[in-house]
Amino acid sequence: MGSKVTVKPLSLDRISGVLILSAIVLALVAANSPLKELYKVIHHAPIRIGLAPYQIDEPLIVWINQGLMTIFFVLVGVEIKHELVDGHLSTLRRAALPAIAAFGGMVVPALIYVAFTAPEGEAMRGWAIPMATDIALALALLSLLGRRIPVGLKIFLMALAIFDDLGAVAIIAVFYGGEIQFLPMILAFVTFGVMIGLNRLGQAHPLALAVLGAMLWVALFEAGVEAALAGVLIAAVIPNGIKDDRGNSPLLTTHRMLHPWASLLIVPLFGFFNAGVTIEIETLRNVSSGVSMGVFFGLFLGKQIGVLGATWCAVKLGICLLPPGIRFRHIYGAGLLAGVGFTMGLFVTALAFDTPTFAASARLVILVGSSLSAFVGLAVLWFAQGEPEMQRSRHQSGGT
Repeated sequence: MGSKVTVKPLSLDRISGVLILSAIVLALVAANSPLKELYKVIHHAPIRIGLAPYQIDEPLIVWINQGLMTIFFVLVGVEIKHELVDGHLSTLRRAALPAIAAFGGMVVPALIYVAFTAPEGEAMRGWAIPMATDIALALALLSLLGRRIPVGLKIFLMALAIFDDLGAVAIIAVFYGGEIQFLPMILAFVTFGVMIGLNRLGQAHPLALAVLGAMLWVALFEAGVEAALAGVLIAAVIPNGIKDDRGNSPLLTTHRMLHPWASLLIVPLFGFFNAGVTIEIETLRNVSSGVSMGVFFGLFLGKQIGVLGATWCAVKLGICLLPPGIRFRHIYGAGLLAGVGFTMGLFVTALAFDTPTFAASARLVILVGSSLSAFVGLAVLWFAQGEPEMQRSRHQSGGT
């Protein structure tokens, strides 16, 4: 009999990281080659879904950013809910340190961005671009170091990125929606209320949640709110306590079902259609603009200063303790990796700027700042840990 082969989450993260980076490189090649016009045509290809007069007619990029990315946000919401209910963030003591670190890692980059763009008016709308961490890429990069990294650091970085995502979701909902339409918003509230009611009554079956989730998405889209955030609301009402014969809750089942799709298809597709910056003289000329400087220094300096500074203050004031085996040099490396902000950074850029010049500058510098953060972060953690964990334990036990 053949053995059953399963893909470990760590392997999936590594593959996802490679695919996302490959998609970004392909997008840059397509946007700066003879394929540029074809890339633009596909990017803006009109797609109509529904029946007249109840139909939505939008270009492909909108369906990807607000449609497919809804599945990504369901996955984000599921991960947040699981960690808060049963995981590493289920107690205040466990959650405090990464939450404080995430707060510092969001506030400092935003302040740096504002400092660079304050005189530029519309450019200020991008203040949230350098705030969020790309959880998939950050963990994929950390996994490259293998046993050199303490388990506690992986948990810390994952928890920090989850709080980052939670903050980013709240910011997008409050600051980056369009003009609110009253009637669709009421429908969205009613639909979400029905979903909560089904959850309370123990009747939140997958088909019912899928149908109501689709209605919620349409209502938010028509209301002018960022429709992809429907994913987080859907995740919030997925039951966590009811377990099947194998001991899996609907929440964990949803995560296992969506994780491969989001990691291997949706996020790379999003990266391909959002990272295609045409590098022209005008784009390079704007490299010293407030938007470019704010995004670059927000990601590369703001993240490391915010994460390390907030963690140091929390520990020195006695509010929190460092996880076992973790030193401040590890926190510094994790703060650098938190500056890898591809997915959320590109997502906020698409929402923040109507001016092509600002959007192109931000996207290009997100790629540069995130890449530099990744390279320096890996180097810091490689030298911070010294000899691999397995080898060190073997020496301590007197093994050969």
